[in-house]
Amino acid sequence: MSSDTTGATAESAAETVAALCEDRELVVVSNREPYSHDREDGEIAVDRPAGGLTAALDPVMQTVAGTWVAWGDGDADREVVGPDDTVSVPPEDPSYDLRRVWLDDAQVEGYYAGYSNQMLWPLCHLDTAKMNPDPEFWQSYRETNSEFADAVLDSTGRDPVVWFQDYHLALAPRDVRAARPDAFLAHFWHIPWPSWDAFHALPQYEQLLDGLLANDLVGFHTEEYCRNFLDCVEAATDARVDRGSRSVAHRGERTFVRALPLGIDAAEQAELADGDAADEFWREFGAKHGLDDGDIRVALGVERLDYTKGIEERLAALERLWEERPEYRGELTYVQKGIESRSGIEAYRTLQERVDAAIDRINDRFGTDDWTPVVQLTDHLPKPGLAALYREADVGLVTPVRDGMNLVAKEYVAAQTRDPGVLVLSELTGASEQLGDRAVAVHPRDLDGVADGIDEALSLSEDERLHRMADLQRVVHAEDVYAWLESTFETAAAIERGRHTVHAGTT
Repeated sequence: MSSDTTGATAESAAETVAALCEDRELVVVSNREPYSHDREDGEIAVDRPAGGLTAALDPVMQTVAGTWVAWGDGDADREVVGPDDTVSVPPEDPSYDLRRVWLDDAQVEGYYAGYSNQMLWPLCHLDTAKMNPDPEFWQSYRETNSEFADAVLDSTGRDPVVWFQDYHLALAPRDVRAARPDAFLAHFWHIPWPSWDAFHALPQYEQLLDGLLANDLVGFHTEEYCRNFLDCVEAATDARVDRGSRSVAHRGERTFVRALPLGIDAAEQAELADGDAADEFWREFGAKHGLDDGDIRVALGVERLDYTKGIEERLAALERLWEERPEYRGELTYVQKGIESRSGIEAYRTLQERVDAAIDRINDRFGTDDWTPVVQLTDHLPKPGLAALYREADVGLVTPVRDGMNLVAKEYVAAQTRDPGVLVLSELTGASEQLGDRAVAVHPRDLDGVADGIDEALSLSEDERLHRMADLQRVVHAEDVYAWLESTFETAAAIERGRHTVHAGTT
């Protein structure tokens, strides 16, 4: 299949960003860096952006020649920076500055593994039982956010445009606002924002909200998250919430809250799926795992090994499917591409053990000499290889128990360039707001419902599959990552034009 890929591009997105910035410096602030320097065989090698947001922002930053502030975690990062902890990137054509923030082991443990991923992550994914309210985590988060803010201030003059990314940096905007009242500050929150009942479980809810309300613009993936955020502000602070303009008046400032759903580089994904490298990968992979037989159907799951992704529940649903519908034994193979994640946190280590045990149990129960029900992949795959898996999968299983957006769903759709498969999508993903109507929607904790959803997906006619996938591809291509960038900065420009007006609704 093919889809119309006209619309926003890296070039048009860069032009939109440049139009807002004009002579002002753009600063992107994120936990992870776009380039890292590591030692390999005694030489310094550059690890380039692999995909997703980093790869999309990199060409924009090259065009506007801004500064990117991020944690320098490469083992050779310190060797290549100047006295100001900055290195120009990309190496072959330096176009913008990468300002590195150095974190010691205690900060990595407290700010990153601790508060970010044992407090904010489980809270926002509605798993408060996994929260670990260690006071040292909060102290480290505060101090590290201040260090990121200091790096921003050291890298800018007056009136910059600063764009913060994600839940690691909720406090930094307040410090930047205090020192640069003329700055335009924006923040995109890449994970769900919970309801007030859940958010109230965070002891430091007032401080987090105060930090985020230092921004002129706060973006979320969905309208639901925007409503939840405004509910939290209304319940927890004395700020004035204007539902009509979706804005908050706080400390003499106004923060606008907008739904800005993140997309992928859909055109690149489709090109990868149709390339020779993808064909070669599939020939070898299919032959190795017995999937080159036209009678074998393939279901695919791709995600980090995280308790929010619904992997255990999905495996249980597949086991139910093979148990109650024996006709799928020997006919349907599930490929689980799992990426190890946060193994230093106990909840993630135990998840890995449970997933491994479930796969072993299913394969022992149903497998034969000629057929393995679950093929588990943990090694790194090249981008064409992953695109080939997406392309060849008859069913894309995207069933998180909670997810801010889930770009895997969009990658699967974009890679369906030949005989179309079917997307089975959790209702509890941000992506369901855009894709749910043409996917097979399931509740991830309803094991029978997920099993039925897989059966439905495998039973659809070719004509129905074609129509569904064509509709999905139109959305994924039209609302790609470059459209997201344009929409974000067009929104920022409108706010900037009206930031001193009395009536916020004029923006």
